[in-house]
Amino acid sequence: MDNEILIRLGIFFLAFAALAMLEQIIPRRSEEASKGSRWRTNWSFIIIDSFFLKLLALAIPLLAIGAAMDAKANSIGILNLFDWPIVIEFILSILILDFAIWVQHLVTHKIPFLWRVHQVHHSDPEFDVSTAIRFHPIEIVLSMLFKVGLVYLLGPSALAVLVFEILLNASAMFNHANIKIPPKLEKFLRLFIVTPDMHRIHHSSDRSEHDTNYGFALSIWDKLFGTYKVEPNLSHQEMEVGLKWQNDKPTKFWWSIWLPFRNK
Repeated sequence: MDNEILIRLGIFFLAFAALAMLEQIIPRRSEEASKGSRWRTNWSFIIIDSFFLKLLALAIPLLAIGAAMDAKANSIGILNLFDWPIVIEFILSILILDFAIWVQHLVTHKIPFLWRVHQVHHSDPEFDVSTAIRFHPIEIVLSMLFKVGLVYLLGPSALAVLVFEILLNASAMFNHANIKIPPKLEKFLRLFIVTPDMHRIHHSSDRSEHDTNYGFALSIWDKLFGTYKVEPNLSHQEMEVGLKWQNDKPTKFWWSIWLPFRNK
């Protein structure tokens, strides 16, 4: 699609900057770890992740949006078996894609190898907007391959995939943001979407908590499948974020990039 990259980058940087400013104005928790070291590491991840996606694009030219265009042109996918109204097809596509990402996230906590990779994300000793871009390149590549396969199976429009990718990225930054939302508004928002307070519980070092609240955009899936937790065992101020055994090493990039291959 024309200007797809510019649109996504523009929204990404605007959302990141806005949330980072809000974190300074209305923080939910005080941060103990050095932001400079953490942010350098987390930004290093998104840079190297982008590089690996470029390499993947050389091997598989059709990534998610390209796959959607190819599937639509060749009538591939479940949605292309029926003559859906455009609006219904668009809504179904967004819902199914979001549910699939919920399932993918759940699986990364259940399969040992995938957890070793995904724990890089969880090893951040703090929880803020930069945590949303802290993913190991192995996870990013596997996630993209999963999405490409899903797009061919489903057959959504390229517009639906583009909108979903933008929503996914924006919601990930929002629900990782260290911002304080008025309780009544927060309670209302989580009827529909994943809020920072809801997702922060998922980043608890307590296993019983980080195996809950897997959603990224919509909150409905955790409520439907019994993985929803309303409040942490301790308060949001007192709960420990990260992994039980960690120290300050996750703030260092090279230590973090090798984490999946370490004994712990």
